[in-house]
Amino acid sequence: MKEKPFPGNLNDPEGIAIWVRRFLEHQRVRHYAPTTIRATEGHLRIFIEWAIDRGIHRPNELTKPMLEAHQRWLFYYRKPSGKPLTYATQRHRLQLLKGFFRWLARENVILWNPASEIEMPRLERRLPKAILSEREVEMVIAQPDLSDPIGLRDRAMMEVLYSTGVRRAELTRLSIYDVDAERGTLTVRIGKGRKDRTIPIGERALHWLARYNDEVRPSLVMLPDAGTTFLTEKGEPVDVNALSMLMRRYISRAKIAKDGSVHIFRHSMATHLLDAGADIRAIQEMLGHVQLNTTQIYTQVSIQRLKLVHDTCHPAAKLAPSRPTEPAVDHAEDAADAAELIDALGSEDDEDEHDDGPSA
Repeated sequence: MKEKPFPGNLNDPEGIAIWVRRFLEHQRVRHYAPTTIRATEGHLRIFIEWAIDRGIHRPNELTKPMLEAHQRWLFYYRKPSGKPLTYATQRHRLQLLKGFFRWLARENVILWNPASEIEMPRLERRLPKAILSEREVEMVIAQPDLSDPIGLRDRAMMEVLYSTGVRRAELTRLSIYDVDAERGTLTVRIGKGRKDRTIPIGERALHWLARYNDEVRPSLVMLPDAGTTFLTEKGEPVDVNALSMLMRRYISRAKIAKDGSVHIFRHSMATHLLDAGADIRAIQEMLGHVQLNTTQIYTQVSIQRLKLVHDTCHPAAKLAPSRPTEPAVDHAEDAADAAELIDALGSEDDEDEHDDGPSA
């Protein structure tokens, strides 16, 4: 796909477009995550067009009232679906803009930072979005047509999502070398915060992953093989947004009167583990949460302990389902932390909507 031309006057060395490109180079040189750079570029492209439409061509022409006007524009913007941007998405885009202006001030491009005093939108504290019950999870993952190779791939993806609770980007980056079937573990490379983590994966997910790797992946892979696990019919890694749309269709097809996408598997997995009595710190580590918002102490848990918790509490940990008669861990005293964990997952759900905002 041909890249869209960069908006703005690239012949003006002091133009806002040139300074945005220099800022993106600054991020690349300092090894910012590619997803962060893409998100920054996407919104700053939109901001450049917004500024040019109002006769603003250089960073030093921007004032605090102008940036507040842009904030109002984000508030009133409507996506093609007619829905507004969530407050979390608005806040995320404003944070990217504030980072750009903070850098401009540090580079002495502007005498003062007009974005420094922008009041950020307050985030809502809402009840969690839809969570699938164990029965509903089984209904959803039964939707793919297993006689179709792509259907078998989709079943394997859902099994991995539900078993491990990985994020959608983490699934699409998964390499065939990141799964250790003998140990029953999966390693997430450069997860959120640019950190690796090793987490349990259940026998059932490993069974479907092995079927996909043996029966389907060899027919999809294009040489040279980069090792990406889940591939499209063209041999390319599955795109995160395409993955979201695919999972949304399967959930809709299951007719369970609930709406959701990739994140619903992560949210449901954490909830089911909590309901079964799993230790909250173990769930934290599986999900890749460094700490809960109200928790200052983080307990490192060994992979053996995580495996024990996962095998004991996850509904789909084994090929032959079995559940303990009593919770493995009494977590009554951790009720507040459990609520924070679910709330954190709800906030993550909003983060997935950042790709659905205004596009240049």
